[in-house]
Amino acid sequence: MSTATSVSIGSQASVWRNRIFTKMYSAYAISSFGDWFDAFAIEILVAFRWRADPLMIALIPVMLALPGILFGSFAGVIADRWKKVNLMMLADAAEALLTISLLFAPGMYWLLPLLALRATMGVFRVPAHQALTRQVVREDQLLKATSYNGLVNQFSKIIGPLLGAVALTVISPQLCILVNAVTRLVSCILLFTLRHIDQNDQAEKYEKAEKTGSNEGDKPGFISLWKQGWAAIVKTRALYSSFIVNLLIMLIILMVDFQFPTLYREIAPYNESLLGWVLAATGVGAFITILLLNRLGKVSYGLGIGGGAALIGGALGSMGLLTAGSQEIWSIILGFVIGIGNGLCIVTYNYLLQKETPEGMTGRIFGIQNMSTSTLMIGAPLIGGLLIRNMGVSSVFFWLGLVILLIGIISLAMRRVLWPVELQSVQRQEIGEVSG
Repeated sequence: MSTATSVSIGSQASVWRNRIFTKMYSAYAISSFGDWFDAFAIEILVAFRWRADPLMIALIPVMLALPGILFGSFAGVIADRWKKVNLMMLADAAEALLTISLLFAPGMYWLLPLLALRATMGVFRVPAHQALTRQVVREDQLLKATSYNGLVNQFSKIIGPLLGAVALTVISPQLCILVNAVTRLVSCILLFTLRHIDQNDQAEKYEKAEKTGSNEGDKPGFISLWKQGWAAIVKTRALYSSFIVNLLIMLIILMVDFQFPTLYREIAPYNESLLGWVLAATGVGAFITILLLNRLGKVSYGLGIGGGAALIGGALGSMGLLTAGSQEIWSIILGFVIGIGNGLCIVTYNYLLQKETPEGMTGRIFGIQNMSTSTLMIGAPLIGGLLIRNMGVSSVFFWLGLVILLIGIISLAMRRVLWPVELQSVQRQEIGEVSG
């Protein structure tokens, strides 16, 4: 293996010749569009129509995070042991029904618990999707598959808010939310056509062990599998470094992530659609960046995570300097820069988790990651809401953006220490032998 800090990807057969991945990708693309259409509609409904307090807005990510804390690790183990397509299909069906129920929410006190229930389904779907991707895609195509997933998510981030901004001029946010319910049903139908796959994985090994009457001691239990996942993170330098850096970045971002409507309520109080344009610009920046990474066929862990964080932090801090008299183009430009940083971070981090995770542990690693991020979401948005009350939304964006910028610069300076690629393959192999 090369000692360079980037991983080259072969260019043999196209990943699009993989029928299973193509159907999974189609289902993911359709549901991602619905998610962003839905998210923008909810933000407008809460911030502009209901005029919710910043602390009430901060409760939205808290309710979205709670299921991840309660079920994140459990969902990761389930994804590694059970049929992944079935988990994804059931999650889509349940999310469709819960999204329809959002249409009847009269206020925040009804909206919040319904969002929490819907988020619970996503907790099980995400590790199942990542684990199945690792299973059905060749290792030399993992970066391609990961970047394509990132591309569709960012493209949805462009189209969803843009169409949402247009749609909200003629229809209500509730009808925009209905779009997400429809896309979830379509995704569920596509996954239903794949219900007979997923037979040649770790779940099959457990099933065979049960049928042949193996001793209970031969079958790892939930606690044992959960510990193996944490051991893989702690003992693999690339996973551990990325896990810590990502948590630090996410801690800061989550303090303001759901406060963009609050910021733009001050920057553009009479232009609801500007927030949609900013979100779309973020998606454009990420889309272009991910497309370039896909074309290059390689990604540097340190430059991707550290450089992405620096761009996000610099742009967030600059947004805190905008006022009601600022030209709207600056908001769009800064949104574009945030998107570039997001594209670098998202693809690099997800690819790293796929690549450096020992085989058979992908669901657990992504489950732990989901649980950890969800834990941050319980406290970080509330802290952000309190800071905004005391300091003002612009000041909070400026100072927190500066902190993320510093984290990115430090990560770039120490990238050879945090991500020494020459050690990764050896560590991954040793952990795989122990866990097997």
